[in-house]
Amino acid sequence: MRIQLLALGMMLASFLGISQIRIFPESVNSMTMKNLYDFQVKAIDGSDFDLASLKGKKVMIVNTASECGLTPQYEQLQELYTELGGDDFTIIGFPANNFGAQEPGENEEIAAFCSKNFGVDFPMMAKVSVLGDDQCELYQWLTKKSLNGVADYTVKWNFHKFLIDEEGNLVRDVHPQTLPTDPEILDWINQ
Repeated sequence: MRIQLLALGMMLASFLGISQIRIFPESVNSMTMKNLYDFQVKAIDGSDFDLASLKGKKVMIVNTASECGLTPQYEQLQELYTELGGDDFTIIGFPANNFGAQEPGENEEIAAFCSKNFGVDFPMMAKVSVLGDDQCELYQWLTKKSLNGVADYTVKWNFHKFLIDEEGNLVRDVHPQTLPTDPEILDWINQ
C-alpha cells in the first residue's frame, strides 16, 4: 500500500513539475520489519551477544527453567546441538522465571546447573522475562505480529520454542511439550 502511495506521489510530482521528492528516513524505516539480527542480548556470563553473528544459520530460541517438569528437555536440546549444531543451525537458551518461579537462580547458578546436569554447551543467555510488563525486547519481537510480521504468539510455559530461518526471520513457534528432537523440528532443520 505504501509503495503504491509513493508511486502515486511520484506521478503527481511529475505532473506538477516538481523535480525533487524528499523521502524521510523515518517513513522508510517504518516499512521495514525487524529480524533476529537487529537484536543484541547478554550472554549468561554477562558479555554482549550480537544476534547478527548468527547470519546464515537456522536458530531455535527456547526459554528455559531449572526446576520445571520439562527441565529434562535440556538433555534433548544438547543432543540436538551436538548432532546438528554448527555452521547451519544453533540453539539459544534464555532462562526465565515467568512460570511458577521455576528459574529462581542467578545467571552463574543457572550456568553451573546446565553444565553439571546436562553438559550444556549451546549458547545460554542471561536470565530474561519472556512475558508481562517486563518482557525483554527480543521476546516482544517473537510474540507480536506487528513486530515480527508472522503471528501473535503467547509463551505458554517453559521450553516454548521459536524457529528462525537463515535470514533472521521468525518462522513459527513450537509448543513447550514438543521435544526438541521431534520429527517436525528435525524436518525443519534439515530442509
